[in-house]
Amino acid sequence: MGDSKRPLRADAARNRARVLEVAYEALATEGTSVSIDEIARRAGVGAGTVWRHFPTKAALLSAVIVGRVHTLADTARELLTSGDPSEAVFEFLRVVIAEGALDRSLADAMAGSGIDLDVVAPGAEDEFRTALGELLVAAQRSGSVKATITAPDLKALIVGALAMQAYDAEVADRVTEMAILGLRP
Repeated sequence: MGDSKRPLRADAARNRARVLEVAYEALATEGTSVSIDEIARRAGVGAGTVWRHFPTKAALLSAVIVGRVHTLADTARELLTSGDPSEAVFEFLRVVIAEGALDRSLADAMAGSGIDLDVVAPGAEDEFRTALGELLVAAQRSGSVKATITAPDLKALIVGALAMQAYDAEVADRVTEMAILGLRP
């Protein structure tokens, strides 16, 4: 497998990045049923290249989900620092629900549906919950969210809205806005 402390050669780094990009797209649209061979084919590399970078399908899934969670946590921090903290949590909920509607693997990971987030991406759940908690605290301090709301409440709202997206996206959008109104004091 090679020394993990050595930096990747430029071509190997490009191949790894391409595999992650294709894996994200495939997992987002098809869920976890997509095969490693299919991801390799779409990435234009051999299956061995995928296996060298990700020795198991779980390792590939972990890398994709960790990347998504980091992106969401970055979005949360950006909303906190660049926008109105009283509205940042609501915007974040909308972003996560909209992205989750387009990303089956993220929706499955959030819901724990077929994916145990703690197993495939240790620490990702904590990072997501921390980002959500920071947004919530800022909104509660500003008076825009009820003091009784918790980060697990918001995650449950996200999971429910993502499940509704699979049923009817238009209904899910309306129900999400109703839920957001219910979070306000």
